Amino acid sequence: MRAKRRQLRGFAGPVALADRLEKSKAMDKAVRTLAKAVRRRIPQGRVRDLLHGVPTGKPLHPPLATVSLGCWMSAAVLDLARADPRASRLLLATGIANALPTAAAGLTDWSSLHREQQRVGLVHMASNVAALGLFSASLLARLRGHERPGRLLSFAGLGVGSLGAYLGGHLAYRQAAGANHAPQVTHLVPLGWHDLCLLRDLPDGRPVARRLGYIQLFVLRQGEAVTVLGDRCPHLAGPLHQGRLVMEDGEACVVCPWHSSTFRLADGSVKHGPATAPAPMFETRVRRDGTLQVRPGLT
Repeated sequence: MRAKRRQLRGFAGPVALADRLEKSKAMDKAVRTLAKAVRRRIPQGRVRDLLHGVPTGKPLHPPLATVSLGCWMSAAVLDLARADPRASRLLLATGIANALPTAAAGLTDWSSLHREQQRVGLVHMASNVAALGLFSASLLARLRGHERPGRLLSFAGLGVGSLGAYLGGHLAYRQAAGANHAPQVTHLVPLGWHDLCLLRDLPDGRPVARRLGYIQLFVLRQGEAVTVLGDRCPHLAGPLHQGRLVMEDGEACVVCPWHSSTFRLADGSVKHGPATAPAPMFETRVRRDGTLQVRPGLT
């Protein structure tokens, strides 16, 4: 029993390390400086949206990172099997080339995260940069005919890259970076129409928050027309009713006050990231007595 307890305490080590990174303020100055520089160099627009993954509706960084890590792990397996060294060199080169867009997408996402996530992300980034350096040195050594040092450098890179991958998993699954933070209202709200409030109680032209059960909604009245969305931004749950109303390419939109994700009022779809998932849309109607009713969008 004591041996099992010691093993369990050993397993808690990486978790405790990641938890300490979340709370450490030692990196905050570097985090602020780098995040500001990334946002300045990659402003909101098509390039930034592409790097966030807006066109595909999913973050771009994780699948790209999987390609590089898969190439490097495959190269290590071939090295252990003493397979054709040309195959290992090709896999290393593919992973290295893919690391450039992977880093660009990761940096773009990281620059729009919460501070606790950015602290872990900075160490994740440093680990991956170190791993990339080791894999690049491995490829260079192999091209010069030094196969054994090349294999050792590759194994070292895989070890350092595994730390980066662990921290990336912590970001994604423990800290929910990149996950959809908007409630899946079709599962939380019964089908059918629900009374929300009287139309006359809503201010004209200014978004407000209203509750439907335990779900908070973004409600915007414009004359007799009413737009209702889920109030929590899908990126990191920012309050959309506190955001700005803007016109983007002739489309009415709301901008999240936290990280500037922009959503079309017509259907809740993403106009600009960092969000990649749409804001849940609600259908509306007004009863004869002036009561506004809503139901989850069916399309």
